[in-house]
Amino acid sequence: MQLNIKSFIERGGQYFPDNPIVSRRSDNSLFRYTYGEMEKRVRRLSSRLAALGAEPGDKLATLAWNTYRHYELYFAIPCTGSVLHTVNLRLTDEHIAYIINKAQDKLVFVDPDLLPVIERLAPDLPSVKGYIVLAEEVPATTLSPVYCYEDLIRDGDEAFEFPEIDEHAPAGMCFTSATTGNPKGVIYSHRQIYLHTTALCMADSMAVRERDTFLPMVPMFHANAWGIPFAAAWMGSAVVLPGERPHVDVLLNLIEQEKVTFFAAAVSTGVEMMGLLKQGEHDLSCLRSIMLGGSATPRSVMEFYMDNYGVPIYTAWGSTEMAPIATFTHIHRDMLDASEDEKISIRIRQGLAAPGTELYLVDDDGNRVPWDDETMGEVYVRTPWSSTEYYEDERTKEGFVDGWWRSGDIATINERGVLRLVDRAKDLIKSGGEWISSQDLENGLMSHPAVLEVAVVAVPDERWVERPAAIVVFEPNSTPVSGDELKAFLAPNFAKWWLPEHYLVMEALPKTGVGKINKKLLREQAEEMIAEQA
Repeated sequence: MQLNIKSFIERGGQYFPDNPIVSRRSDNSLFRYTYGEMEKRVRRLSSRLAALGAEPGDKLATLAWNTYRHYELYFAIPCTGSVLHTVNLRLTDEHIAYIINKAQDKLVFVDPDLLPVIERLAPDLPSVKGYIVLAEEVPATTLSPVYCYEDLIRDGDEAFEFPEIDEHAPAGMCFTSATTGNPKGVIYSHRQIYLHTTALCMADSMAVRERDTFLPMVPMFHANAWGIPFAAAWMGSAVVLPGERPHVDVLLNLIEQEKVTFFAAAVSTGVEMMGLLKQGEHDLSCLRSIMLGGSATPRSVMEFYMDNYGVPIYTAWGSTEMAPIATFTHIHRDMLDASEDEKISIRIRQGLAAPGTELYLVDDDGNRVPWDDETMGEVYVRTPWSSTEYYEDERTKEGFVDGWWRSGDIATINERGVLRLVDRAKDLIKSGGEWISSQDLENGLMSHPAVLEVAVVAVPDERWVERPAAIVVFEPNSTPVSGDELKAFLAPNFAKWWLPEHYLVMEALPKTGVGKINKKLLREQAEEMIAEQA
């Protein structure tokens, strides 16, 4: 038996044909159908790809939101032997063109509202032989040749048999979000995705179950939406897809209306949603858990959801290179009766290595770090589902060592093997020769009742080389808080030399294409703001 992706859609369609998939349209109406209907549409589309010139091994790009059509492409493309290349729609035009050309994509599937992006880039995409608009009909466009997605499905064969594909054949492709330089590409085989999906379904990880209803706000255009689309189809879980440009009020309404049990999103979305929850009543009793990722979840955010709604927030850690999950939060059996405060102290960490994951920490001298929860080191990690190289990229040499990925994340690990990220190596602040964790300071400031969101970055200092600067977004309608007050709030829990030198206020923090705070841009903006105040 080959471990490949067709197993997921075939099992979902055969054993759970009536289980629902709900997808929000651009007008906020909801499209509803079932796994049985989805499987037929996937087979129809798969039967038509060869007619468009797609051959096994060809990269086929998607530029799309979390919708039912994009969900279908997660299976229709790799189940024919082609490679699903999900393109991060929030990247710059320059980076989108770069990754489509680097991958040599033959076809591009695009949502109607994103047509202007592809129209601008099309003259510079020589490998692309056709464009498929994910809609009922094709709007006016300069693209050529252009096809209508629903026409392809209408003319397809719902009895189409997926070919037998070697499990080591490429199935998916994703590029990193490019905080520095050009994005780096990663290829996932059918086997890698299958094994990653197996890990997600284990009881002590994400515990994906048929009885669940998943709402993945984490984007399907990056890092496989944490693998949720594959796992949900395999288990027959109900899925609610938030569609085009969803705001947090839309997400809260979908959770209530569709009785979502598992919500997954970036930490920034959880924080934004928390701000809206403070302004009005919402029923979140259906949720068994929320998983937030992309950065460390502040304790104050976890406390808010638990204290007000009884919903635990779980943490995982991983990357594009890891497909993407490598660790999960885990509460040991001897902590099951612990207080919620003690459990949150566990959940704010990045968790245990998932079954199949190996990791260790390395200090500046190349020595492995002891499990003492004090000594910091860079995380080295490998899994049966992770990449061991970047796609046709010389940066493989600096990113991978003997099959281990060098994460660039600095962490400690306790006596039980539980990982705690301290910072990104590039975000650690070295002041007067001593390290300061921006993440720890951010968590401290997030517990202030007036603070909605915060980032701490390094700024140049003549005496100490670098000093921390805190950039704060206050809660709507809150009373302004001075820098001196914030400093006094932090003082009891931090060494004096750790306390930020500057406190700056913004209306919103800049984000990367996957919802992480853009600290590179923030450092530049902070320096400009400090110079203006001088």
